[in-house]
Amino acid sequence: MSYQVLARKWRPAKFQEMVGQEHVLKALVNALDDDRLHHAYLFTGTRGVGKTSIARLFAKSLNCEKGVSSTPCGVCSACTEIAEGRFVDLIEVDAASRTKVEDTRELMENVQYAPTHGRYKVYLIDEVHMLSTHSFNALLKTLEEPPPHVKFLLATTDPQKLPITILSRCLQFNLKNLIPERIVSHLTHVLGEEQIRFEEPALWLLARSADGSMRDAMSLTDQAIAFGAGEINEADVRAMLGTIDQRLVYQMLNCLAAGDARGLMAAVTDLAQFSPDYNTVLADLISVLHRIAVAQALPDAVDNSMGDQIQISELAAQLSAEDVQLYYQVALMGRKDLPFVPDPREGLEMVLLRMLAFRPAGAKPRQTSLTNPPESVSPAAHTIDAPAPAPAPAPALAGHEAAQPPTAPVEAPQIEAARVEAAPAENLSPPAAVAAAPAPEPAPALMAQPAQVMQNGYEANTPPEAGVNRAKKPEALPVQGEQDAPPWDEADIPPASDDYSGAYTDSGYPSAESHQEPPSESHQESQVVPETAPVSAPRLDRSIQVAKTEVEILPCPRNLAEVQPEHWVHISRSMGLTGMTESLATNLSLEQVSGSGIALHYTKEQHTMLNEVQRERICAALADYFGNPVQVDFIQAPQQQETPAQYMNRKREERHAEAVESIRNDATVQLLQQQFDAQIELSSVLPVD
Repeated sequence: MSYQVLARKWRPAKFQEMVGQEHVLKALVNALDDDRLHHAYLFTGTRGVGKTSIARLFAKSLNCEKGVSSTPCGVCSACTEIAEGRFVDLIEVDAASRTKVEDTRELMENVQYAPTHGRYKVYLIDEVHMLSTHSFNALLKTLEEPPPHVKFLLATTDPQKLPITILSRCLQFNLKNLIPERIVSHLTHVLGEEQIRFEEPALWLLARSADGSMRDAMSLTDQAIAFGAGEINEADVRAMLGTIDQRLVYQMLNCLAAGDARGLMAAVTDLAQFSPDYNTVLADLISVLHRIAVAQALPDAVDNSMGDQIQISELAAQLSAEDVQLYYQVALMGRKDLPFVPDPREGLEMVLLRMLAFRPAGAKPRQTSLTNPPESVSPAAHTIDAPAPAPAPAPALAGHEAAQPPTAPVEAPQIEAARVEAAPAENLSPPAAVAAAPAPEPAPALMAQPAQVMQNGYEANTPPEAGVNRAKKPEALPVQGEQDAPPWDEADIPPASDDYSGAYTDSGYPSAESHQEPPSESHQESQVVPETAPVSAPRLDRSIQVAKTEVEILPCPRNLAEVQPEHWVHISRSMGLTGMTESLATNLSLEQVSGSGIALHYTKEQHTMLNEVQRERICAALADYFGNPVQVDFIQAPQQQETPAQYMNRKREERHAEAVESIRNDATVQLLQQQFDAQIELSSVLPVD
């Protein structure tokens, strides 16, 4: 008798022998035992997951001579003929080779005839998605209302190509890919029954290569048996599959953990002798890094499926969690870029060197520095891992790392006092003394590292004296009123903000740590301004003052007897309300104040949102604001007074109108309109404050 391959020899003979797919088997077994059978079933899933096997078992259960059940006898003539593929009432159709509408019509003409030998006539149509559109249309009516003695079993690997009219007429069962653990367990049982010696790591390699298909796993097992002369061992399976020795992957990771560039390149050289697929090498590296990350998070979750539990545990202890995550991401991106490199080996080497060169932000320095780097690797490339010790930072920046870009200048009172004493300003006017004041030397801890890139729009490696402020500085600041326009370019001055403090960072922008009011004029006369601090133009100062004065147009009385309806604009925004409650309050109008109560009007559209909860919040906020309980009457009536929301909209429109008028009256804009026929885009005009 000729040899029968394992995939066919060990095809399941009953539902209990199926590996996996319990969600499908449960539904079919219950339907057979309870006699609740549908006329059409659709089995979907990738190759080798059991679609055809389940369909044949279902046909055997329907036509077993002992009756319809989920446990066919397997010995009667019907069961035997179905297992051997010669049962006359089981019509297996390969839709890939019979795609024409004439073939489908020929099949449908025989549907009306009763079965010859069995109880049911079963049509098993494999790869049904290959049928043409006309074939599907010819199948629709029969598939919807077939004769009682006909059952349709459809199987496909691509259900997306099936028309919705076909899907709606079938019970659909999606078969899942098999996990490697299930495949290894089944291969262990099969090889034990076949009395073939094997190594368990070899079975894991076969199971992972099968990619969820039991048939592929059986076929690879047949190939491994032939390759190993009747045995299955790990070395032969790796050679057959073209996979690399995992010990080289562990060697590379050990070199990464130790920072050993020479050992890392030596591991790549040893690897290149096997002419591997470098994409597979990166895939194995990613898989090992995943197991290491799992071991660091859940040490008990690491199994010995690959026979590497000890190595994984050791690497998990040597590598930090941040390094593992960074290596994983670098390897993942390197695998994507591998097709674009001129030599795959160079791509692998660059991925490994990238892992060696970079560290996660804030990670601890490596315990072992790079030793004996190869000549092709520049030692300067590794200075990122362990930056040179820097002097202790100033107290104002305590807790920040030395490599962090500077965010604020050091403002120690001792430095200011020393600068005042050192400045020879006896014979100079205050503005001249300001210009002659020496610039403070930056603290060493605030110096930008060479590896830093653009910071606040300037190059990080620019010397501090050249990159502190790009504004053009005059020889001496003119006294206010001596000239109309400043002698420097206003476009180079950083924009002023409402939170003006007079303190600036090295990039020329206001410090985030100083939010004080501008000093008084008397104090400005004796204050020494650093040379690095830009001086605001008079135009920007005036815009700041305008912005501040417009907010405080009306006082906010705290006595209810002094409240007028127009005060509601500021009271509603000073009560500490937030969210929807604040929005509702700003859309109410204060119509009347009498004694200890006020009357608030709201519109019909606000009735639903102004519920009891919102009213209680507004009343409580008013009581806190005035310090006494306030009787608030909410009345749905026309709003005679201006609401805060209307007030803000009106002010916004007035400011916009002023800005538009200012733009239109600007001499430069008028000149541009005359010379170039320019048009003003009014929607882009915004007030300066």
